[in-house]
Amino acid sequence: MNATRSMGRSLGKSLLTGIITFVLVLVAWQGLLLLLNISPFIAKGPLDVWNWMFTVPAAAENRAVIGENLLVTLNDAFIGFVAGLLAATVLATIFTLSRGIESALMPLALLLRSVPLVALAPVIILVVGRGASVAAVMGGIVVLFPALVNIAFGLRSPSPQIADVVTVYGGNAFTVLRKVAFPGSLPSFFAAVKISIPGAITGSLLAEWLATGQGLGNGIVTAVAQVKNFEVWSSVVVITIVSLTLYGLAQIAENLVLRRMGMEQSSGS
Repeated sequence: MNATRSMGRSLGKSLLTGIITFVLVLVAWQGLLLLLNISPFIAKGPLDVWNWMFTVPAAAENRAVIGENLLVTLNDAFIGFVAGLLAATVLATIFTLSRGIESALMPLALLLRSVPLVALAPVIILVVGRGASVAAVMGGIVVLFPALVNIAFGLRSPSPQIADVVTVYGGNAFTVLRKVAFPGSLPSFFAAVKISIPGAITGSLLAEWLATGQGLGNGIVTAVAQVKNFEVWSSVVVITIVSLTLYGLAQIAENLVLRRMGMEQSSGS
């Protein structure tokens, strides 16, 4: 009963945080438009976006356009998210087991991170083409480095004394990794997940703009060129809401998992 009540409080806290964040974003959005005195033809407020998507006669068609592009973007982002997070987990595991491999590969990761993705995009497109694979590569690159740093830090965070105990009882490096490092790295892993969600979406939007010609990334650029300002603002609002929602779901999953494992203090909740 206490565990259920504690989970309920955690979910309620996460939901309240999400609502407060959403309200603050709306207030800041409308306030900036009023403060900067931007032309209503260019700038659209929350009420303008709401009317375009839900009250005007063509609202259903407008939602269909946004929804179709959103599904493509989410699919691209999911591919990049999984690819980047999986690569980061594998590399972090290898780095934990071998300092030599880390010394050899980490500079390459740093180099990859330091080069703007826009500059790498032409090379990536030449190598992998303009299909879904380019979204996976570009999204994965955005996700890879921050996730790698967080997960590698988490795998090395458990106390050396605990690892020594496992070794004394006959465990090897893989046993220490499985019994100590992986469970102890969960807070860092969830931090990597939360960082990777907006990163994967950013990578997918960039890939759609530069390569695939589909999804919200392409839809926003096309709408800007055609002066469809309502569609531009609505697309940005929708992808922002989706990003915040996915981030909130990751936060809820983190709270539930860490609380179940008795690690809620490590998660900062």
